[in-house]
Amino acid sequence: MWYHRLSHLHGRLQDLLKGGVIYPALPQPNFKSLLPLAVHWHHTASKSLTCAWQQHEDHFELKYANTVMRFDYVWLRDHCRSASCYNSKTHQRSLDTASVDLCIKPKTIRLDETTLFFTWPDGHVTKYDLNWLVKNSYEGQKQKVIQPRILWNAEIYQQAQVPSVDCQSFLETNEGLKKFLQNFLLYGIAFVENVPPTQEHTEKLAERISLIRETIYGRMWYFTSDFSRGDTAYTKLALDRHTDTTYFQEPCGIQVFHCLKHEGTGGRTLLVDGFYAAEQVLQKAPEEFELLSKVPLKHEYIEDVGECHNHMIGVGPVLNIYPWNKELYLIRLFKEKQNTVSRQWNSSLQCDIPERILTYRHFISGTSIEHKGSLI
Repeated sequence: MWYHRLSHLHGRLQDLLKGGVIYPALPQPNFKSLLPLAVHWHHTASKSLTCAWQQHEDHFELKYANTVMRFDYVWLRDHCRSASCYNSKTHQRSLDTASVDLCIKPKTIRLDETTLFFTWPDGHVTKYDLNWLVKNSYEGQKQKVIQPRILWNAEIYQQAQVPSVDCQSFLETNEGLKKFLQNFLLYGIAFVENVPPTQEHTEKLAERISLIRETIYGRMWYFTSDFSRGDTAYTKLALDRHTDTTYFQEPCGIQVFHCLKHEGTGGRTLLVDGFYAAEQVLQKAPEEFELLSKVPLKHEYIEDVGECHNHMIGVGPVLNIYPWNKELYLIRLFKEKQNTVSRQWNSSLQCDIPERILTYRHFISGTSIEHKGSLI
């Protein structure tokens, strides 16, 4: 079985999803308003949206697109997009951040249609599109859904009847690739059928998706139950529900499995939507979810077999979430490669985290959310 650890999708492949791909509507979270606003607001009608702003001693406050945002003046000056401060070809800032006065304040602020103009004490002018400020504000990020997805259990996935993609269509047409990516991004898994059982075809298919990451196992590798490596995957023992490469500082984003040969019985693949299980924990045991998303664990891989001598350590919580909108983006769960954690982790989190992991494992162990299939 060839097994690849791949990096995240290329940006160019995301473009294939534009035009014709329909995602289910997702509810936007509700947010409480910020601190009460002071008087002396500047009000301006900008096309169909009303814009209001106020200068404070240490920050700029903007009200636009039903969002109240606060920007530090140093941040605004540092993120200037003028030709002298920003290279639009490399998308990198040219301004030396250390040269910005930490007490800087704009001399004047004015609005022209949908663009704000800041004039700084040295006469430099910075201009910002209002929508750009919303998109890049902390408050705007809290309302952003990074990736629409469909959470599933066994019943939901079976009823969805997600179609597989034919290998030839996947390799030779953008429509086939788009169909695969749509399935993968929405459900977290996708299948390609009729792939010839060779290393060359496996590699060609993997490269159609993304770059192949080099790891301690190599760029591509074959494994079977011969214990040639110090890992349970190289034995005939069944593997419990888990995520791989938890011991990497950046676990793999995509994994590709291709069964090249099968003899005997067994070999069925168990698939579980860990995001669905995490949502169940959040709804039914929110305090457990908080701990699983805050307490970092040390995940180790120790190998001393033949000529393979590796000791790798990755650190992170079981559930990894974005701090600005609390969206789950990564799960690290592999009990065989997870160290124990002291009950006295710190003064504010006096808990035995393995007990909380059992709560999460309880939600992913039910047969109601397991999808079993064969890669043969």
